[in-house]
Amino acid sequence: MSLPVDLLVHPRWLIPVEPERVALARHSVAVRDGGIVDILPQAEARARYHAGTVQELPEHVLIPGLVNLHTHAAMSLMRGISDDLPLARWLNEVIWPAESRHVSPAFVRDGTRLAIHEMLRGGITTCNDMYFFPDEAAAAFAESGMRAIVGLIVLDFPSAWASDPDDYLRRGLAVRDKWRGHPRVDFAIAPHAPYSVCDAGLERAACLAAELDLPIHIHVHETASEVADALAASGLRPLERLERAGLLGPALTAVHAVHVNEADLARLARHGCSVAHCPGSNMKLASGIAPLPAMLRHGINVGLGSDGAASNNRLDIFQEMRQAALLAKAASLDATAAPAHAVLRMATLGGARALGLDGMIGSLEPGKRADFCAVALDSPLMQPCFDPISHLVYACDRGQVSHVWIDGEIRVRDGKTLLRINDNELLAFAALWQTRLV
Repeated sequence: MSLPVDLLVHPRWLIPVEPERVALARHSVAVRDGGIVDILPQAEARARYHAGTVQELPEHVLIPGLVNLHTHAAMSLMRGISDDLPLARWLNEVIWPAESRHVSPAFVRDGTRLAIHEMLRGGITTCNDMYFFPDEAAAAFAESGMRAIVGLIVLDFPSAWASDPDDYLRRGLAVRDKWRGHPRVDFAIAPHAPYSVCDAGLERAACLAAELDLPIHIHVHETASEVADALAASGLRPLERLERAGLLGPALTAVHAVHVNEADLARLARHGCSVAHCPGSNMKLASGIAPLPAMLRHGINVGLGSDGAASNNRLDIFQEMRQAALLAKAASLDATAAPAHAVLRMATLGGARALGLDGMIGSLEPGKRADFCAVALDSPLMQPCFDPISHLVYACDRGQVSHVWIDGEIRVRDGKTLLRINDNELLAFAALWQTRLV
């Protein structure tokens, strides 16, 4: 007698990510109560289980949901607002002035909704966000069913959200208390960067993260000038200063980490920190090329991030996978650097591990949540396919994502997002904010 489950998915290939380098042909995943209960050959699955919903995917690859380890979701409303500028000018002359005039609860709510649509459509089921008005971001993520870690941002200077580091933390913790216990929305302490938060603010952030067992999300070593300015001001490299403040540890995700030397890498490895590698943003802002092969050599856990749509223009982890792999090879002159299976792991389990979620998501295993997406290979553009893992990194793009599930619930079907807000509404408020920003 067959056993009841809620969902059975039958793909052409299934990539569990853990163990590495494994592509299971003609295997199925069985889901009950939002969790994976079994992965087994399709003939056995059809005999052992009967499901309320059966999804046949005869020319598809099923992979864990992608994790966007660093983004500023609401900044989707600033996509392309001022391209082709270096980071310092881009921030000081364009982004921060625009934010001071326009960032509001409505801006964050609308921008986050726009980003959610884009991320889900590209197979991203979890993101690590950092921006103002985290209560509005949390509400947008909860409405969509997407999994998110919402950053409680900390800055020295005032904004429409808060006035100083203590005020940012006080307001942020109130938001966390409001949403505590939500099944898919949680929080991180997110000091913006060493150059924008004073020592006292960094130390307070470290204490709260440790006390509340929260992840830490911070930009660090993004540009050469950031490191040079830090050395001139204090005699310390930014990571040394974070170490003194008590921030380094397994909870910390160091975003960008482009201009790091061997001592910096050893420090990150010694403390068990993770890195959010953002190759697209790093290239577009001419920040440099992060030493990914050296990070992997040091045993540092690496995930992939898109950064915000203002500095990258796309929230697209497929693009980040390809760029990460190719840049690593070109920069190291080593074709074996960052192979496809390792980069896919960064985009899934690496990001989950950085957020402390690797016991729940990031790989397809019984006992984990049913967060996964299907990538269609039924186009002539995708044929022939000798190795589906290689295809995912070097040939596919987000346009091939056909289905997305989070906690076993369908969020994208046949390339269409299933959200409360429709495409026409998204287009309307995007146009409204474009008019205001101009």
